[in-house]
Amino acid sequence: MKTIFAAILPSALLAAAVAGAAQAESWDMPVAYPADNYQTKNDIAFAEDVKTCSGGALEITVHPAGSLFKGDEIKRAVQMGDAQIGERLLSAHANENPIFAYDSIPFLASSFEASDRLRDAAAPVLGKLLESQGMMLLYSVPWPAQGMYFNKEVNSVADMAGVKFRAYNATTAKVAELSGMIPTQIEAAELKQALATGVVAAMISSGATGVDEKVWEDVSHFYDVKAWLPRNTVFVNAAAFAALPAEVQDCLKSSAATAQTRGTAEAANLAQGFVDTLAKNGMTVSAGSKQLSADMSEIGNKMTADWLAMTGADGAAIIDTYKSN
Repeated sequence: MKTIFAAILPSALLAAAVAGAAQAESWDMPVAYPADNYQTKNDIAFAEDVKTCSGGALEITVHPAGSLFKGDEIKRAVQMGDAQIGERLLSAHANENPIFAYDSIPFLASSFEASDRLRDAAAPVLGKLLESQGMMLLYSVPWPAQGMYFNKEVNSVADMAGVKFRAYNATTAKVAELSGMIPTQIEAAELKQALATGVVAAMISSGATGVDEKVWEDVSHFYDVKAWLPRNTVFVNAAAFAALPAEVQDCLKSSAATAQTRGTAEAANLAQGFVDTLAKNGMTVSAGSKQLSADMSEIGNKMTADWLAMTGADGAAIIDTYKSN
């Protein structure tokens, strides 16, 4: 009997292991940025946290650099269930609904602390909007404040006339238009080539993007105007989330909260280092002239008014809540 039991036991254990593996859920998470970018590293750490706290019941594979879906395809992929979870700069979808650009209103929230307050103020409205599209908001992580890159010295908006400008959402395209520049939509994965070939000669982005793309090879000046702090937002397909056991849902949400805190801290920690790296590689780095600051503030005031006009009561609720906190 002992011999028979000993022979059966390994097979029984194997069967149990196979059954457990069959019950494990596997999700794909497309992201637009490179594997060595801090946003992507944070997403990978999030996936590892989920695997750990779910006891392996949910495994998330992060696909960096637009390798599974390109940046402009990610939101729809999650919405349609082609991917269960994804990360996207939601402001790129402001043409679909201007609420998505809440984090890209020029000079409204120009610090990490202000960006977090704006995120909290927008969460109820943004969450409801994503819910209406079959998705659920999980977390978001800011980029360092946006600065302006040019291949020449710029001291005022007048100096920008006719410059080919990389836009990544409706907000940046509008900044270009109001500045007399020519906007061209360029996703992150195509940015380096666009700069190298002269498709664009200027952009507004964080120091992180500048370092990622080694922009000193193509442009010469960085103006640290701290226009706004855009956020990468992670969202999940609502049906996929609802299908998870309650304890795995709780695991996903707790891991998301940890990722939001961790990613924000890392962004703040890295911000000045990115700007320093631009300077060390030969770029001229400055806060910009008083005239440039005044010109950009004027553009910011106009764009805030325009955004409020487009978003109505929802936009007003976000701004009112933000300013009251």
